[in-house]
Amino acid sequence: MKTGTETVLPYDRVATTTAGSIVYPPGGAFGPRIQQDVQLVLLHTGAMTVTIDQTSHTVQPGHAVILLPGHQEQFHFADKQETWHRWVAIHLDAPEPELLDLLGGLPFCVPLTEELNRLTDLVLALRTKHAESSAIMRSMGHAAIQLYADMHGSTEDVALHPSMRSAKDWIHGHFDEEITLESLADRAGVSTEHLVRLFKKFEGTTPIKYVWQYRVLRAVEMLRFTGLTITEIAYRCGFKTSFHFARLVKQQTGLQPTQIRRQSWEPPEL
Repeated sequence: MKTGTETVLPYDRVATTTAGSIVYPPGGAFGPRIQQDVQLVLLHTGAMTVTIDQTSHTVQPGHAVILLPGHQEQFHFADKQETWHRWVAIHLDAPEPELLDLLGGLPFCVPLTEELNRLTDLVLALRTKHAESSAIMRSMGHAAIQLYADMHGSTEDVALHPSMRSAKDWIHGHFDEEITLESLADRAGVSTEHLVRLFKKFEGTTPIKYVWQYRVLRAVEMLRFTGLTITEIAYRCGFKTSFHFARLVKQQTGLQPTQIRRQSWEPPEL
């Protein structure tokens, strides 16, 4: 399997690229279906169980999965809360078995990175201006697969510092809950002082500041790609008050939540 800076998918095999965003109600389900594309699914809130050829996989928020053509899939979503995910679908031009085997060697599920989030933002923004088969959309799909491949085992600090990965995974999956430095350090299995040192070294900030930055990031995505009210988004992202929410969003983005909503939101594709 090729990862890192090597090309995992030849560009000329990408025929089309598209993307979407959808919120499922509590207890929602989808399928069964036969997957036609290489599809990256980015899970932001809720939970998801994907059954592929009778094998079930549970996916937590803050993770991305890869789905491959030719397999039967069925989806079940969280019972007690809405589940929001986005996806990028790359249709391949007559993929040979060797190429599918290569893609099948990628991990099914990986922690979601900001790079893949931002690329998905871009694909969603471009899809209304460019045909799915245009060079720019094909390039976006090709880049998305490469980013996913690079996420597997390519970050040295993740391999060397499992405590850092544990802390970030917990934040990504529970950013709507109360998170303290003490509880986060306990989840990571290190002292609070050591966790602070790790975050300052690898993220350039403190653990709690990282929590609030991540909450704002997820909130901005919800403002852009869901029809949830601003108050509901603030609550779902762990903010106690709408005032605190608006202040941190303005501080981090330079825009008020209402400005982001007016500029960016469009109804999700079903």
